[in-house]
Amino acid sequence: MNEKNSQDNTFRQLVELMAALRGPEGCPWDRKQTPESLKPFLVEECYEVIDALDEGQPDKIKEELGDLLFQIIFHARIAEEPDNSQCKTS
Repeated sequence: MNEKNSQDNTFRQLVELMAALRGPEGCPWDRKQTPESLKPFLVEECYEVIDALDEGQPDKIKEELGDLLFQIIFHARIAEEPDNSQCKTS
């Protein structure tokens, strides 16, 4: 398997993990989260990425970008769920 296929597979696994966590048999905490309840975590991860960039430590940057990506996947999963009324504003 080449590097691109490996990365594609890893990303797909992350998306599938979030789908499982949000699914009927998933984690109760993850299932009850909304974009609003996740905002503090998203902001925190952004600041942690900035701190890591300021420190200039590649391993720390990689770790924090992974955490931020997980938050993005979390929000994307909520947005694509059939009852995504949590994402609608009116």
